[in-house]
Amino acid sequence: MSALRRAAVDSVSGLPRQFWWLWTSTLINRLGAFVATFLALYLTVERGYSASYAGLVGALYGLGGVISSVGAGVLTDRLGRRPTMLIAQLSTSVSVAVLGFMEDPVAIAVVAGVVGMATNASRPAVQAMMADIVAPEDRVRAFSLNYWAINLGFAISSTAAGLIAQHGYLALFLGESTLVLTCALVVFWKLPESRPTAGAPAGPQDPAAEGASAAPVSMLTVLRDGRFMTVVGLNLLLALLFQQAYVSMPVSMGQDGFSSADFGAVIAVNGILIVLLQIPVTRFIEHRSPATLLIGSALLAGYGFGLTALAGSVAMYALAVVVWTLGEIINSPTQMGLVVRLSPVHGRGRYQGMYALSWSIASLSAPLIGGTVIDHYGANALWAGCAAVGTVAALGYGLLLRRLPAQRATTTTPASSSATAPAAAPATGEPVA
Repeated sequence: MSALRRAAVDSVSGLPRQFWWLWTSTLINRLGAFVATFLALYLTVERGYSASYAGLVGALYGLGGVISSVGAGVLTDRLGRRPTMLIAQLSTSVSVAVLGFMEDPVAIAVVAGVVGMATNASRPAVQAMMADIVAPEDRVRAFSLNYWAINLGFAISSTAAGLIAQHGYLALFLGESTLVLTCALVVFWKLPESRPTAGAPAGPQDPAAEGASAAPVSMLTVLRDGRFMTVVGLNLLLALLFQQAYVSMPVSMGQDGFSSADFGAVIAVNGILIVLLQIPVTRFIEHRSPATLLIGSALLAGYGFGLTALAGSVAMYALAVVVWTLGEIINSPTQMGLVVRLSPVHGRGRYQGMYALSWSIASLSAPLIGGTVIDHYGANALWAGCAAVGTVAALGYGLLLRRLPAQRATTTTPASSSATAPAAAPATGEPVA
């Protein structure tokens, strides 16, 4: 018991106070993530619209996220992390509340697109601020704790939303609006700006980028960064896999004669494992080779979804979820550490925006890809394709990262003295962030 307590303390110790306020804002935000989860159900059951219309609204919600990913990345670098988060969160709070009162189908579709845009806009700023205020050797742990908060909040909100909806769907919209507004207040009161000043030295990044970190960074700079864009492309492949859990897996289970309750029980395994294992697994991986971890996570994700082709029972579906969830647990903090490592310090917002874009594109295109493959070739072909995609991603990571230079730990100079990032001591072992 004492060893477990010591491990828990070690997992959360040594991180700056600003990180914990940022972590708190993330948790509050995800505790109120009601609308996106229940939007299709709201439109079809409460409003009586067709499934096709609900799909269109969902696509517009995803399109809003695609648009805001890049724009929010630029704002994060130009305006700063804190203003971008406040704009995004206040816009989300207002637009979600407005959506709850919309009745015209065109108005609902338009406002849903705005909600998708506003909801996604804070992500580049949150990730950039986290990279600013956390020492390099602690970043994988910090990203892991943040990812844990996201999943813990989502697990609670999904359960609570079902109960709240019994009193009317409007309560979901107003509840999310209130919690996002609370999140904005935490940012306003507790999180000073962390954007490095123009004369700051190069931040903790790939040594090949040093000397260029103070140079102007545009979206064209990001697009020309071949190694980083390859990482974005490989992440897109994995994001397409993970999205199949919420798009194609319920369809596949339905075709096999399983109920929605069966799917709910199976997908719950994902959230439970992340909440239970994210922190202890990160303790094991945080100072290991990013190449090895990303290759392994890609194979676990690909072959985990591939196992779904063999599933003939709820237990087998759950086993497949266990395998790809382990890949997700390993991939998320490692990938985020790599993104920061490859990003010049003065371009973190734009780089994070491009990385977020890969997730937005996946959420928009995965339903189309999964549905098309299942309709024309069958679910087993889709799951075999997932295994192939995971293999391709693993090979890509192996080729890309075989000569990844060792990271140098340096100190950045934030714009506000109260937000000063901690000086980084040299990391022990092979650094991963």
